[in-house]
Amino acid sequence: MKPAAATDPAIAKARTDLAKYQDPLVAVADGYFSTVACMDFPKGGEAMAGMMGYQPGGMGVHFLNANLIGPALDPTKPQVLIYEPVGDKLKLAAAEWFVPVAVTKTPPAVLGKTLEGPMEGHAPIMPAGLSHWDLHVWLWKPNPAGMFTSTNPDMKCPKTGYTYSGDAPKMVHPQ
Repeated sequence: MKPAAATDPAIAKARTDLAKYQDPLVAVADGYFSTVACMDFPKGGEAMAGMMGYQPGGMGVHFLNANLIGPALDPTKPQVLIYEPVGDKLKLAAAEWFVPVAVTKTPPAVLGKTLEGPMEGHAPIMPAGLSHWDLHVWLWKPNPAGMFTSTNPDMKCPKTGYTYSGDAPKMVHPQ
């Protein structure tokens, strides 16, 4: 039996509407820009001492479209696309909805889920001071930790080069 999230019509529509981004050059043409670094959290992080609770795993290479940042979230227009490096290609793995705390002090929702946070920015791909809410949705790469879990234990970043391995970001309080 498939999990309810896998058969949800809004999730199916998002997966279908975003499938064109299997080609990262299409994403770039539509205003998404690569952060280059492949984010990896091999130790994860417990939801304690003011840290986000991440399962050990990777997030991949983020492509951000700043033109989509705002208070209203569209299930078919994520602010971030996430790619997995596979050989010499980037393979679309997930989408992420991202809202800075400066835009809203309360957690927004999309696809029936409330965004997580608020948390500090994920250095080095964004300033630590960029406090935000986010929600990762693994639409194309199965995630044994769950479709809406921030990290994916099966996401593999290169051992050398542009991989950033670090700790989970700190939680922040909206001001």
